[in-house]
Amino acid sequence: MALNPLIPVSNPDSAFYWESAAKDRLVLRKCNACGKTHFMPRYMCPSCWSTDLEWIEACGAGVVHSYSVIHRASVPEFRDRVPYVLAMIDLAEGVQMITNIVGDDALCVQIGDPVQVCFEQRGESAKVPQFRRAPGSGAKGSSGGEQK
Repeated sequence: MALNPLIPVSNPDSAFYWESAAKDRLVLRKCNACGKTHFMPRYMCPSCWSTDLEWIEACGAGVVHSYSVIHRASVPEFRDRVPYVLAMIDLAEGVQMITNIVGDDALCVQIGDPVQVCFEQRGESAKVPQFRRAPGSGAKGSSGGEQK
């Protein structure tokens, strides 16, 4: 059976993350040993290697660190989505997350734009965290660029 790249695949490290996303909650891992927060979900802290971790709910706010506008679909399932924005977001909790900028003004994105998490339905029961530009972000009508 072929996997649909639009639907997330859960594993033991990410199961709670995807369950939370399905409930419109963005969660991150925080290490109780060193206090650092990290993303992607994993069973051990990438800073100190402790397994004493907890899940924390993120506030969902961030800032665009970098982005690229994708004009050619890498797989057929993304063909109807081009052009779309792939972005690195600096979350308020101090970690970075690769995601998409969505919404009518997504192609107007600029580095430094404030963004807020939203959740996009994928399949029957999955949701994927995406981000929208916050109201008043950047200059409306900017063409952005191929890569920033």
